[in-house]
Amino acid sequence: MSHFRHICLVEAPPAVITPFPRYITDCIGICYLAAAVADVVESLVIPENYYNDALYDSFRALLEKWPVDLVAISSMTGSFSNALRLAEIARRNGVYVVMGGFHPTACPEEVLGHISVDAVVLGEGESTFRELVRHGSGADIPGLVYRENGRIVSTGEASLVRDIDTIVFPLRELRPFRYGEKGLDYTIDTIYTSRGCPWNCSFCANEIMHRGWRSRSPENVVDEIALLHDPKKKKLLKIWDANFLTNIRRAEAICDLMIERGLTNFRIMTETRARDIVRAERILDKLSRIGLRKVGLGIESPNAKTLELMNKKNVHADITQALDLLRKNGIGAEGYFIIGHYSETLEDTMRYPEFARELGLRQALFMSMTPYPGTRIFDEYRKEGRTASYDWDLYNNFCPVVTTRSMDTALLLQMLVYCNVAFCDYRSVLRRASVYGVLMVVLKDLFQLCFLLRANRSLDDDRIVEVISDAFQRYARSAPVLHYSCRASDKSLKERVVVKLRRSTGEGVDFIVEQTHNRRTLSINQCSGSPSPRGAVIRLEDVVAASGSISMSDLMRVLYRNELLRNNPGRMTGQLFSSVADPVFWSVLQRFASLYIHAMKKR
Repeated sequence: MSHFRHICLVEAPPAVITPFPRYITDCIGICYLAAAVADVVESLVIPENYYNDALYDSFRALLEKWPVDLVAISSMTGSFSNALRLAEIARRNGVYVVMGGFHPTACPEEVLGHISVDAVVLGEGESTFRELVRHGSGADIPGLVYRENGRIVSTGEASLVRDIDTIVFPLRELRPFRYGEKGLDYTIDTIYTSRGCPWNCSFCANEIMHRGWRSRSPENVVDEIALLHDPKKKKLLKIWDANFLTNIRRAEAICDLMIERGLTNFRIMTETRARDIVRAERILDKLSRIGLRKVGLGIESPNAKTLELMNKKNVHADITQALDLLRKNGIGAEGYFIIGHYSETLEDTMRYPEFARELGLRQALFMSMTPYPGTRIFDEYRKEGRTASYDWDLYNNFCPVVTTRSMDTALLLQMLVYCNVAFCDYRSVLRRASVYGVLMVVLKDLFQLCFLLRANRSLDDDRIVEVISDAFQRYARSAPVLHYSCRASDKSLKERVVVKLRRSTGEGVDFIVEQTHNRRTLSINQCSGSPSPRGAVIRLEDVVAASGSISMSDLMRVLYRNELLRNNPGRMTGQLFSSVADPVFWSVLQRFASLYIHAMKKR
């Protein structure tokens, strides 16, 4: 009989949800832990409402009605305050609490400094967690740090599982309801076909968690994929390895087995290195056939010296070749960039969006350098005294928590927004043939900026207004003019379209779309003192206020449902009606519509 018999597992949610459905957690980590102990315990539970703000109430209610004797909490750095909140609830119910995940692995003594936590599991936790459940804490269990008689005891690192085919598939059927879906039915799901990474970038915490790269066999991977496949509903499947294409022959074998078994009704995303795309040229067609539609490439910086300091072995020629190969095979690419390396200046940072455009990227994600505990960059920033905040709630890649040798956090925040504003090619704006269409696209883009900034809990509405306004004005000072060659199917633009973005102070920019023959241009001009042309007027304060009236959990609910409909156009009539009937959908739509109507009234 095991020492602990009734186990509750919970993944601490981040302090603020970032508005990207693909990054929503699928609870895979705690599902692996559940599978590791399923045969030695009497019950396993995960609280409901993980995906909305009612988690803590449901967790409290679960502990009051269920005979839980151990709660296992997984935590990232940006989730740690919520992990403690969960631990305190468990402690008040007299339950033993163990934490694991990236943050507890990097900072076990900090974690155990909180009386609500009894033990920490280091690194990959399946084996250590199983022994803890069976026998209780003890010095003979490798990979455990725990409190005993007022002192902290560490048993050292556990040995890595070399043959990761022996690890039991995650127990997905245990997962709570997520927007009407449960267990194996999630519209967005995650699979890891390998662990660890062959590289060691200075900003990445993968090394402290997984250490060396180890891969699963193609047969083992595809057997798990078969459990997720639904021929009637196309899902977004994230192959979330650190580098999926490390071994090209293995990746090809996975493709071959999926094609052979008809497991191709997925839209697949993955991340890898540009060089690996070049190496994988001969199998890109197969990757496309199994459903690969987007690849995230860690480009990080246009500056060779910065890449060297980050131990990021990128070569410009590899990036351009990789992007060309992906385009030829109908696979989208998203470039990842990190601004705020301590060596970079304002001028260096201004180069980022221009560099991303020069590469021909259609999508780019600009993030702020975040020195996660356990990484080499964490030590470098601390040594230079450039870590401006240890508020873990801000550690989510979109909140500047460092300074560089020439930029403070305020300027880094401005540059983060500027990069998003200046990178956008505004193609969606240029395709619209009326003020109604242009206004709708500009409002949508503004909403996205607002939601991105709301990942930073330290910002109030006034500061968000200021930062967005400054970014557009900084961009407008470069007098950007963007071009679009109309297609035969495009409606002609009958007259000049003007959409004005204004602050209450009168500052702002004008979006002006004009057409000559089959060529359209978009100019973004600073508002001058002279009378501006007639057009729709967006008041920035109203947009920011409207975005703040929508909870992140409601926003994610709408975006998640949209993902399902996007992947299954014309095939999900029931889901379409369900989405339209959802009061949350109407609440979000109403806020957007009110801004649209108000802007048109001011024409």
